Amino acid sequence: MGSAAPAGEPLEVIRPMLATPGDPPGSEGWAVEFKWDGYRGVAHCQGRDVRVYSRNDLDFIGRFPELTVLPDLLQHRTAVLDGEIVALDDEGRPSFGLLQQRDKVAPGVRELRHTRPRIAYFVFDLLQLDGRSLLATPYHVRRAKLTELALPGNHAVQVPPTFMDTEPADVLHVASQYGFEGIVSKRVKSTYEPGRRSPSWVKTPFRHTREVVIGGWRAGQGNRAGRIGSLLLGAHDERGDLVYVGHVGTGFSQAVLADLQRELERRERPTSPFPAGVPREHARDARWVEPDLVGEVEFRQWTPDGRLRHPAWRGLRPDRDPSSVVLTSEE
Repeated sequence: MGSAAPAGEPLEVIRPMLATPGDPPGSEGWAVEFKWDGYRGVAHCQGRDVRVYSRNDLDFIGRFPELTVLPDLLQHRTAVLDGEIVALDDEGRPSFGLLQQRDKVAPGVRELRHTRPRIAYFVFDLLQLDGRSLLATPYHVRRAKLTELALPGNHAVQVPPTFMDTEPADVLHVASQYGFEGIVSKRVKSTYEPGRRSPSWVKTPFRHTREVVIGGWRAGQGNRAGRIGSLLLGAHDERGDLVYVGHVGTGFSQAVLADLQRELERRERPTSPFPAGVPREHARDARWVEPDLVGEVEFRQWTPDGRLRHPAWRGLRPDRDPSSVVLTSEE
């Protein structure tokens, strides 16, 4: 991206920088933030116009119209912000479960602004301001400029704290006490690397979570007879093939199951989307679907044969592209 954008020229879409998983750094020169449980979104604001893009270039504004307040808060300056869209519970803590309650099809800005859950955009980085790129600017300078914008702390748009002179392990302890998802440690002198998973940012979550692609489902028994009993899950290998990583049958509410049933029945196909196959006991009576829905599960660990141990469903991830769900060398 150039150093300046001419007035009126549409902003170039900047894709978010990603963190690598790991333990809290033990060396100096790191800042620490809480890890928020929501949808990552990069906001491109120009005059009265605002677009908030997901990692797969979906514009979130229709689903989260609360964010249309951004141009007014920025006094119609041109800016690109990075942050997390979260749903807040009654105690003001982010809840991924509540975020899932927001309808995919917005009935309208006026109606959605006053419905539960309460939506907030937690802004933690500033990537461009008044046509000037800040991508090559060190993190601590970008954060200082973000603070200077004086975005209000009790609004739908908030700037959460960053801890510049605190041990990451201490922040991790505080995060556990407040029920947050974990922490992200960032090198104070690091530049912003769009679209790259960089070792300059290290995420340390409390729970193992994994994005997965739904490749099929099996009917349940009892009160789930004829309906979803479990989902058959996959992730892509280095060749791009969908590899079976296990099945999940817990963590669903009745409403979630009904929504998933409708989505999957529309995607039904006659053959398995897993080229290497699925174990016979899991493939028996399976109903296969086009692998274009991404979800997220929580799990204990990986088994030696590459399966998720004791997974529980967390929800769909409309902000993810199926092709981005890839197995890593550690899995």
